[in-house]
Amino acid sequence: MGFACAPEALKTLIEHRQGESDLVERDGVFYLMATCEVPEAEQYEPDGFIGVDLGIANIATTSTGYRAAGRGLNRHRKRQAALRTKLQAKKTTSAKRRLKKRNRRERRDVANTNHVIAKQIVTEAERTSSGIALEDLTGIRQRVRLCRPQRVAIHSWAFARLAAFITYKAKRAGVPLVSVDPAYTSRECAECRYIDTRNRVDQARFVCRSCGVVAHADRNASRAIARRGEAAWNAGRESRVPAAP
Repeated sequence: MGFACAPEALKTLIEHRQGESDLVERDGVFYLMATCEVPEAEQYEPDGFIGVDLGIANIATTSTGYRAAGRGLNRHRKRQAALRTKLQAKKTTSAKRRLKKRNRRERRDVANTNHVIAKQIVTEAERTSSGIALEDLTGIRQRVRLCRPQRVAIHSWAFARLAAFITYKAKRAGVPLVSVDPAYTSRECAECRYIDTRNRVDQARFVCRSCGVVAHADRNASRAIARRGEAAWNAGRESRVPAAP
């Protein structure tokens, strides 16, 4: 039986495979499950930072202008949720089998989307010799207060998985990465740093009550994150400098 994959994946498999591999059949398709340990590239000194704002309407928005819109994906996930509800209500063996198959397919779709977004962000950082600043979203599901449709969205989307993909791809490429405090990034003006709840006019629009700047809310937040990332990196660099004798 022949095995086919992308040239880059084949190179990784040949050079870095560890231990045994498993051949798995899923929905009539065979997959080779192999563990590869790829060494991290040497980290370079960043020339600025790209801030990444993770959200629901837009899955990811960067301070350089890249935006991964979530509208189409969210519509697809709503349809899948409705189908799951119907299948769960039937409680038959065939319905459970179809439900399990759909769940696997949806997880694969989410993973693939996260991989594509993470690759785009890391490639841009590597091309511009920049670092990446991510919000520390630990416990976001417990912290935020949202209406019911937003709660469903934030609980169903794998924010932690996307952040993990960005992290491991950045390490593999030698791209510096820092996590920053996410507090008030949606309310802070990236231009003058003024923070006010009223700055966030609605989901998409940001209007600073102090300097009057008007911007897309997610783009403004990503710029604020980028600034925090650069400050955190510089603070860490200074802390590593040995004291003068």
